[in-house]
Amino acid sequence: MPAENQCLDCGEIFFGRIDKLYCSVYCKSSYHYKKNTANEDSNFKRIDRQLKLNRRLLKHFNRAGKSTIRTNKLTSSGFDPKYFTHYWKNKNNQVYLFCYDVGFLKLTERDISKYLIIDWQEYMTASN
Repeated sequence: MPAENQCLDCGEIFFGRIDKLYCSVYCKSSYHYKKNTANEDSNFKRIDRQLKLNRRLLKHFNRAGKSTIRTNKLTSSGFDPKYFTHYWKNKNNQVYLFCYDVGFLKLTERDISKYLIIDWQEYMTASN
């Protein structure tokens, strides 16, 4: 005789095997999707979100291909310079840190901390 069960996802009462947990394949899939997205704050996802935010902010403040912005303005927007994808060293041994295709270099001018923001250029590939 089929047992009366309650679906773990939608809460509907259904009849079936005593060990059946979901009323449908859809509810089973939905339940596991919700469960996995609840654990989304993995280290990988956190880093990926920060890298994407960094790139978005660098792009926003660098509309001309090369610009300078005060460090505190960029960091107060959520930018974190510890997260970058790669680096490039120029002929003057300055190390630019990149978030995908946008790079930044920390500078100090007249005791004011700034970032020089640049777009990735084709010539940078050959020298790295």
